[in-house]
Amino acid sequence: MSNPRLLPVVTAPRVPKHFSMIRSLHLADFLTLANAACGVAAVFCAMIFEGNGALSTFYLAAALAPAALAFDMLDGRVARWRHQHSPLGRELDSLADIISFGVAPATLAFAAGMTGGWDSVGLVYFVCCGVSRLARYNITAEALSAGEDKVPYFEGTPIPVSVLLTGVLAFAAWQDRLGDDLYWGQWIIGPWVLHPLVLLFVLAGTLMVSKTLRIPKL
Repeated sequence: MSNPRLLPVVTAPRVPKHFSMIRSLHLADFLTLANAACGVAAVFCAMIFEGNGALSTFYLAAALAPAALAFDMLDGRVARWRHQHSPLGRELDSLADIISFGVAPATLAFAAGMTGGWDSVGLVYFVCCGVSRLARYNITAEALSAGEDKVPYFEGTPIPVSVLLTGVLAFAAWQDRLGDDLYWGQWIIGPWVLHPLVLLFVLAGTLMVSKTLRIPKL
């Protein structure tokens, strides 16, 4: 007869609780999601502006950019204060940033009147540079930090710098320089239209993916 004390103990499989992912989020993660919410709201406001032309919605879309930046800065501070760093938090931060500082500014620029074929190419390039910049940061952050809590510098300009672009668009709206009245007018190059103002987005995207430009992280 076998010894009952030697029989293997069988445990029931652990059933995940409802909303287990939400339960695992930290305070800093919710601030990151607030950043993403600002970006999505800015896209909606830009779309509404295209529909009704109300400048108030354009200004609101532009104002949501610094709000997103505030949440972006705050989530990092809270994570360091509470010592709650995680791979999930880092991925959330990048995904939120591409919405708020990549897609949202490009959508606002399109709503402002940069709707030509070359404009679209430039705005798509800007967003793709932002995605590439954040992907590179995610895979190099550990090596750059050298075991510290944060990296000493950015390779290329950080994507939140695009807040300056939304500021330019808001100033253009305040001066009634949207649509056909955008700064520097428009050029017809081949089959498509180019608004030279979109070159600011092209420049911003190029600086983001620069390998040699190093910006100290404060």
